[in-house]
This record gives sequence, C-alpha cells and structure tokens, in this order.
Amino acid sequence: MTPQTLHFLSFLLLLTTTTTSYALHANYYHNSCPNVESIVRSAVKQKFHQTFVTAPATLRLFFHDCFVQGCDASIMLASRKSEKESPDNLSLAGDGFDTVIKAKAAVDRVRGCKNVVSCADILALATRDVIVLAGGPYYAVELGRLDGRSSTIASVKYHLPQPDFNLDQLHAMFAKHGLTLRDLIALSGAHTIGFSHCSRFSNRIYNFRSKNKIDPTINPYYAKQLQTMCPKNIDRRVAINMDPTTAHIFDNTYYKNLQQGKGLFTSDQILFTDQRSRSIVNLFASNNKAFRQAFVAAITKLGRVGVKTGRQGEIRHDCAMVN
Repeated sequence: MTPQTLHFLSFLLLLTTTTTSYALHANYYHNSCPNVESIVRSAVKQKFHQTFVTAPATLRLFFHDCFVQGCDASIMLASRKSEKESPDNLSLAGDGFDTVIKAKAAVDRVRGCKNVVSCADILALATRDVIVLAGGPYYAVELGRLDGRSSTIASVKYHLPQPDFNLDQLHAMFAKHGLTLRDLIALSGAHTIGFSHCSRFSNRIYNFRSKNKIDPTINPYYAKQLQTMCPKNIDRRVAINMDPTTAHIFDNTYYKNLQQGKGLFTSDQILFTDQRSRSIVNLFASNNKAFRQAFVAAITKLGRVGVKTGRQGEIRHDCAMVN
C-alpha cells in the first residue's frame, strides 16, 4: 500500500466515521458544575502521588474505552460479560479504574455536582491530568459525553490494535475512527510512559522466525536486556516499562528509542522500519514541540469518537453500573 493510498483511505473513512463531536465543548458544565476540572484534577493528583502507575493506567483505559463503542465509559461497566473481561482488557491496571472512581466520588461530594458529570467526561479529564502530571502537554478537554449502557466482551474483538500489527493493520484500525497516520504515530507516543507484560512481546525475543529466534529489527543489546528482565517461563503478571530510557516522563524519547531499534512491540518498531511512517517518527524524535502539538490534536480527535448524546446514553450514578 503506497503513502498516497494510505492518505486516500484516511480521507474516505473520515467521511464515513461514526465520530460525533457537535455536542462537545470545554465549558459544558459551566452552569451545572463549574469547578469540575479542579475537583477532578485534585483527586487525580492525589492518586498519582500514591503510585505513578496511575498515569499509564488511566491513559490506556481512555484509549481502550474510545476504540470500543466510542468514548462512553463502557469499559468501566462491571459484569462477567462486560468489555473489561475481554482478554484484551484483562491487563488493564486497576489503578486506572480506581482513578475514575475516586474522581467521580470527589465530584459527587460537591453541592450541585452529584450525578451531573458523566463517567466518560471524568475519564477524559483524568486522562489529560495524568498526562500533565507526567510532564506532558496541557490541553482543553471537550466535554458533554454521556455514558453508554452497553458493554460486552464480544464488542472488543477486532477493535483494539495488537502488539504484532504491521502499519497497514494499524492504519486501517485508526482510520475507522477518523484518525490519520500522523495521529496514529502521535498517539503511539503515549507508550513513553507505558508498561507491558512480558507475554505481549516474548515471541520477538524467543520465538521469532529467524536463525537466532530474535526479531532482527530489535537492537541486539536491548534484546538481551529484555531477556534478562523477562526470562522464559516468567510469571505472566510481570511487567516492564515500554520506554527503557525515561519511563516516568511524558516526552519524545519513545521516538528516539525507535530510531535505535528499541521499540518494545512490533507495532511500535514498525513505525520506524516502515518507510511510509519513518519521516514522522524522525520529526517527533528531533522536535518535542512538534510531537506535543500532534499528540494534543490526536487525543482531542480520539475523545470525539462515538460520543453518546441525547437518548443514546445517561449520566451514571455509579460508573460500574447502568442506572
């Protein structure tokens, strides 16, 4: 697939995307709960200081929510058959869910704000706040989402990118949501504060289809480090940082790592090894401002995906249960 084809595909899917943002705006709660942002920020900050995992966990929770049925907090619903029980979501850290629950409780304690702010909006605000706390860019969060009433395991399948995806697979999945190749690469930069369980990439360092069983696109010294941190038959619950350099700082080091063959997933490293996306990786690696601007644009677009309005949703009293 040529770069021209990729851009044309983005254009076509942008025209047909289910993204709806007409009801969203930053001052949505100006009259009903004017201090919602400061309330959420305070709760998130407290949780962040308890554990840094709050940041990557909340950010990943937002991404997984938006890519499945839209940004409607359906990932928060708890039942034996809900989204969070899907194999792709079992690795979501509990600290992300706890961040939203604590922020919701803080909002509901304020006079006039109880059951006024959706869980979906609280998750969107909390995501922005953890990014800032980790050193990333501040941006205005568009608000006005309603919470979805549906959440199923089946709805997750084929809707989340996999660690072994190539560029065509990644681009096709992101384009369905109106996200461009540049958006895809910018959002992948969130892995700068991410972590992963060893089982998600072990095939690249032990069972790859090569003479020495190691993916040749991995830096050989990095591969040895990974084998040390993730020996064979290790506990599947063990996780390591996705950015081996500045794991707790939201910066552009992720792209510099890709230039050195230090992308943890195939879907990370392919952004550099594929000529169609390499120039954007190189830009973000050399220009942190360009990365931050592109990330803000991309995550704002992500927050508009599949928004529920009117009778399509509700404002949940409990983020884990429909009313």
